[in-house]
Amino acid sequence: SSSDDWDDEPLATIKMKRTKATKEQKASANNKKTKTKPADKSSKGFLQHLVRVFFGCLAAVACGVLYAGYLSTYHDRKFWFSTRQELEREITFQAGSGLYYYYYKHMLAATSFERGFYELTIDNRTVSGQTINAVKRLSLYPELITSYIYRVTGSQDFVEPIYFYVGTVFGLQAVYVTALFVCSWVMSGTWVAGMLAVAWYVINRPDITKVDHAVPLRDSWALPYFSCQVAALTGFLCNNISSATEMFCYLTMSVSTFTFLLLWEHSHYVLFIQGLCLFLLDSFDLVPSRKMADIHKVYLSSLLLVYLFQFQNATLLSSPLLGLLIGLVLARYFQVELPVHISSILFSSYIISYNSSAFFSVSDFITNLLMCQESFQRPGQDLFLRLTQASVLPFYLLVLTVCLLSTLQTIYRRLSGQPMKTNLRLEDGQIGEQPEVVYHVFHTLFFGALALLFDGMKYLWTPYVCMFTAFGVCSPDLWMTVFKWLKLKSIHPVVLSLILSTAVPTIIGFSLWREYWPRVLAELSDLQEVYDPDTVELISWIKLNVPVAAVFAGSPQMLGTVKLCSGSAVTSLPLYSDISLLKRAEDSYQVYAMRPAEDIYKILTSQKTNYVIIEESICNEIRLNKGCRIKDLLDISNGQVVYDKGEMYSFSKYGRFCQEMKMNYSPYTNYFTRVFWNRSYHVYRVNSVISFQY
Repeated sequence: SSSDDWDDEPLATIKMKRTKATKEQKASANNKKTKTKPADKSSKGFLQHLVRVFFGCLAAVACGVLYAGYLSTYHDRKFWFSTRQELEREITFQAGSGLYYYYYKHMLAATSFERGFYELTIDNRTVSGQTINAVKRLSLYPELITSYIYRVTGSQDFVEPIYFYVGTVFGLQAVYVTALFVCSWVMSGTWVAGMLAVAWYVINRPDITKVDHAVPLRDSWALPYFSCQVAALTGFLCNNISSATEMFCYLTMSVSTFTFLLLWEHSHYVLFIQGLCLFLLDSFDLVPSRKMADIHKVYLSSLLLVYLFQFQNATLLSSPLLGLLIGLVLARYFQVELPVHISSILFSSYIISYNSSAFFSVSDFITNLLMCQESFQRPGQDLFLRLTQASVLPFYLLVLTVCLLSTLQTIYRRLSGQPMKTNLRLEDGQIGEQPEVVYHVFHTLFFGALALLFDGMKYLWTPYVCMFTAFGVCSPDLWMTVFKWLKLKSIHPVVLSLILSTAVPTIIGFSLWREYWPRVLAELSDLQEVYDPDTVELISWIKLNVPVAAVFAGSPQMLGTVKLCSGSAVTSLPLYSDISLLKRAEDSYQVYAMRPAEDIYKILTSQKTNYVIIEESICNEIRLNKGCRIKDLLDISNGQVVYDKGEMYSFSKYGRFCQEMKMNYSPYTNYFTRVFWNRSYHVYRVNSVISFQY
């Protein structure tokens, strides 16, 4: 208003207008404050979340790096790796696993990466009388990738090839530990759970991994990617995650699934078990259909790509995983409900059982050899005793019981028609309503059941026991679920669950540190001497006295070492997934059977053998379980065994070949000539011209 207008109005009216204007200004100021407070709180909460994520990731990476350093130090102390010569280092690759390192050396020695890759696809210098695609047959993509990285990064200027190879495997173990850390952290909401999971992982290392004594094994390369896939799947299944986080988990899951399938020939069986777990989640409507469709796309696309990368590997087309996926996709397309889903599962299971029964129906050498492998034996009680002493097994049973009961409650609600809760609060006390928790309940039950049957499955079960247990004891939701069942009223259950989720892992961590930290330090300071002078002497003699074009026969494990260190062709390889190589191994093993010299000579010459290696440890093997000795398996397959009152007796008119050979009398000297021997090995040349001496 102008000054004239103010002059015309009464004084009371002017005061009223000023008072009204002042109130409006205060109200607008208050509105601005109320609008800025939530923004300030949200920005402050986002900053706290960012700091928490930063320190959690830092702790996860630190745990992985420290574990890789621990493995490297332990490996060096155990084998005196840094003080050995190149030949002695290569011999430390035990159980025939050094064969893979041979191909890594071959790729580095090739004139170019492309030339080396081509030579491996038409390899006629490994198995005598055969041309094989070594990349396809032995799953050599880890060696291809590692050799390519070694070439393009110029690492040859500052690190030896064997250190780069071993260091890459140990680096992947750091990824393994980091993924378990992240998985436990995502499920519990605190990275303390990740640190506890890593502590249990290190303590139970002998039952978790074989990487410290058999570095190049395929599962040593592949299982870290499986742990990344499980961690990404866990995050993908979580409710109320942002679209960016969901996309990141989806991409990580896609890449890790493809890599896992590419690096290990048995990976599709592992993913089949995982697929069964996800099938149960989908059947009970515990996860949105959209997410399940995305997971199926990941599986199918990864299988297709790996099929192409592995030169049209027919094994993938007959894999139970593909049968499961096709059944689920068809059921979803035709909108068929649960019965058809179950029928597809039963069909896949029937195919597996049929193939297994067809393969194991005949009691022959190969069948018995496979069933006598340690991986196919039932685990001993010492496994569960070690897990109990490390305190992981009692808490695992507690966590599994609570989560399983809560999961069954959730399934009952779904079957009763109640919808899935997406906005869970701590006060709800329903840990079984979280899809990622339900998945891990099924995961640990399936793999745990297999671990009770086969000792080799403990390497797929025990790592996730450590992760799952650490998540449970650190999760307030688990304790809140228990208190809600108990209807606790004397103390506020939310406060008590928060206290216990902090106090229990603290007490566990302190007790583990007090008891096991001195053991870890002692393990690293202890200078072991795993040394095999007889094998070193044998390989040195072969390299100096035997032509490179010679062909060796013997046990597959020994032949893997011979191939690695000398490059000579061999009659068989330490590969248990190839039936043709297993049959060739059976023929080579006949030197430990009770058969005439003429039969052995015919078998070896048919494989174009020039030298045969006889091992004293096999020829004079003494075991409590006699039925699983190599010579016993040969006697059974050759029909030379009689069972009397539970005892097994072998009979034949011929003596055991490996023992009769040492006598150096006819007719054995007519066909074979001993050219080398020490305490552990006898090497005989297969005579090209038979000289009859009487």
